[in-house]
Amino acid sequence: MRMNKATIAIGCDPNASMLKAVLIRHICDQGFAIEDFGSDDPIYANTAYRVARAVAEGKFERAILLCGTGLGMCLAANKVPGAYAVTCVDPYSTERSIKSNNVNILTLGSQVVGPELAKKIVDIWLEAKYDKGGRSQSKVDRIYEIEKEFLKTRV
Repeated sequence: MRMNKATIAIGCDPNASMLKAVLIRHICDQGFAIEDFGSDDPIYANTAYRVARAVAEGKFERAILLCGTGLGMCLAANKVPGAYAVTCVDPYSTERSIKSNNVNILTLGSQVVGPELAKKIVDIWLEAKYDKGGRSQSKVDRIYEIEKEFLKTRV
């Protein structure tokens, strides 16, 4: 079952602006709205932070971040408590990122995946639904517990 036709946040660095444009058209064609966080900042961590924070605050259910490899965006987004980002380059990992891990941010590398594969990955990611209470629930709960434990020690 496809997620509700919610607004998807998207942002990138200048390296990925062309892929972002392709994905915006593709996602909008499927009936989703897009909130574009831009592509002008060469410091990808700035965009990742803004998007990840918006997701963690509940303004968006899911978001997509793009840079050259997807890795820098992933690292930066995961610094925000409540943001759970993964870089995906294949269909199976993409599907499992939601179904088994309940991630809320997909990162892609414009120098790693071409437009057609990126569209396929996004389709799978938007289609997938987390199996709440399923066999991965205890694993996901432990991730949340670790985050909470760490935040307590940082206060």
